[in-house]
Amino acid sequence: MLTLDVFRETVEQSPDDQTLLRAAETALALAAEPDKHWEAGLRIVDIAEMQQLNSQYRGKDKPTNVLSFPADLPPDVTLDLLGDIVICAPVVKEEAATQEKPLAAHWDHMLIHGVLHLLGFDHESDAEATHMESLETQALATLGWPCPYHANSEFLAEPLAEGNR
Repeated sequence: MLTLDVFRETVEQSPDDQTLLRAAETALALAAEPDKHWEAGLRIVDIAEMQQLNSQYRGKDKPTNVLSFPADLPPDVTLDLLGDIVICAPVVKEEAATQEKPLAAHWDHMLIHGVLHLLGFDHESDAEATHMESLETQALATLGWPCPYHANSEFLAEPLAEGNR
């Protein structure tokens, strides 16, 4: 279970809170300890804010699609706080169009990707990338989306209905 606090800092459209929560919980179900009640924050931003954050925290002076900031709690604090995810709505929209995939599929992917980073997964090495992409693909399949890493993946206009998964 997850409490996801969503903050929209842009006029760009984004999925509703329930849709965002569903994607995040799907990632947690695959990769986190069961029966924990997690907490995380999600900030949806514009290009200027994402570029500033990416420059400040990663040294890259350009916007990106998603950033994750895992909670760094002292050892004696026992909160199940994952951390914060920042998603740039205009970048996600542009990438979905460029990659010819449904915007909803790309939003789900970015949120799943962000949650996996909060859980400690990374893609710095080939082995880490393969493992993380496998988890992302599994989570997206649960939501009715095909693998996002293959150019020939068949996207439906909408994810599969609940009963058809």
